Amino acid sequence: MTYLEGSHVLEPDKTLECWFLTGSQALYGEETLRQVAQQSAEIVDLLSAGPEIGVRLVWKPVLTGAEEIRRACIDASSSDQCIGVIAWMHTFSPAKAWIAGLDALRKPLLHLHTQVNLSLPWDEIDMDFMNLNQAAHGDREFGYIETRMAMRRKTVAGHASDPTVRARIGAWARAATGWHASGRLRLVRFGDNMRDVAVTDGDKVEAQLRLGVSVNTYGVNDLVAEVEAASPTTVDGIVDEYERSYAVVPELAKGGARHDSLIYAARIEAGLRSFLEGGKFTAFTTNFEDLGGLRQLPGIAVQRLMAEGYGFGGEGDWKTSVLVRILKVMGSGQPGGTSFMEDYTYHLGPGEPKILGAHMLEVCPSIAAGTPRCEIHPLGIGNRSDPVRLVFDALPGKGFVVGLIDLGDRFRLIANEIEIVPPDAPLPKLPVARAVWKPAPSLSTSTESWLMAGGPHHTALSTSVAIETLEDFAVIAGVELVRIGEATTTEGFRRELRWNQAYYRLAQGLAR
Repeated sequence: MTYLEGSHVLEPDKTLECWFLTGSQALYGEETLRQVAQQSAEIVDLLSAGPEIGVRLVWKPVLTGAEEIRRACIDASSSDQCIGVIAWMHTFSPAKAWIAGLDALRKPLLHLHTQVNLSLPWDEIDMDFMNLNQAAHGDREFGYIETRMAMRRKTVAGHASDPTVRARIGAWARAATGWHASGRLRLVRFGDNMRDVAVTDGDKVEAQLRLGVSVNTYGVNDLVAEVEAASPTTVDGIVDEYERSYAVVPELAKGGARHDSLIYAARIEAGLRSFLEGGKFTAFTTNFEDLGGLRQLPGIAVQRLMAEGYGFGGEGDWKTSVLVRILKVMGSGQPGGTSFMEDYTYHLGPGEPKILGAHMLEVCPSIAAGTPRCEIHPLGIGNRSDPVRLVFDALPGKGFVVGLIDLGDRFRLIANEIEIVPPDAPLPKLPVARAVWKPAPSLSTSTESWLMAGGPHHTALSTSVAIETLEDFAVIAGVELVRIGEATTTEGFRRELRWNQAYYRLAQGLAR
């Protein structure tokens, strides 16, 4: 995203860390426990040797008793820097010692099933070796108590030097950063939900209970006051940035007939940024039906703030705004991007069927192919002046679209794996940013499955987050996720929805 000047693009939070907890017991003696400590530190070094795990791993002293286990889990839960716990039973740690600790743990949990030696030294194995190297024994005991306590967790098996193992842990660590961000997410809604629309509404109290997000509405004219108070120096600086960063059409450029519209768009950006920063908000919504004293529906301002890592949803869609923010955090520092998106229309043939996604204005330039064009066009709704926006095609690549719905008794995530492709032909008359994609396994199966699941028309599109990370986030959050991919069939998907309906109702009393 070299065209985004100002380095406001979201970067990983380097203060976050995962704690590495090693289980053993006093039965083996002090010498064995010294070796356990040394070898568990070696495992942390092996895991940290590659780039796959995006957060710092912090080694903690070996745990051998119930009280120290409980204290370690309480300390992890109360730490603002700790976003998750990786547990490994190096030897045999009697699982009853972990009950109080796991019961107190309020951070995401990954169970790593590994060992120090990659190969067995066949001609040297004696009982001392067996006592020291029995994770195959100890982790089964730990896995039992996790299951008995219905602990939500990810289990990864393999040697710590294996890049695949580290990548799977890295996917979980990114999900844990998303969960950390979710619990601190403050979202401001400028105006309410689009009138008479069902899927974009929902239970905000339940969202805070389940996801930790705080969703509150402010009057649009509270934003207008910030827009009007923006200093000319700040606004001029943003206009200069537009002209350096994008291909600004002549009518908007300095001296152009509509340059005042560009200045006002920059004023909206300055006011929005001031409002969000002042209230410590990391996500927001707008609604074209509720613009108060704004002279334009925010376009380029929303696009640029999304590119910096803010969540956004149009028409008051706070659930999609939450999703965009969480995905932005989970994909920080990764190639690709994440954007607010809407399925608009289909290409059913000739050739392979495709979906054309866009929105009125607000598609994030983090997914752009090349330098966006800064343009101004009429907008047939909202009854305001023509808004300024960035126009571009999305960069081809693999990704997914995901929506979040409120089913009354629970939230459901619906994800569809996609491949973004170039448009079959130029789109010279389409005055908005857009993405064209092929949904897996096919347009008919994916859309039938999406409709059966109640999937929304607004989504978050991401090419920077792995689908495994999304699955890990759903496990951490205890939220249902249904995934539409290459192996999906409509009948199999229908059965999955039925099974999920039964499971999630029965599991209400079991979930931790």
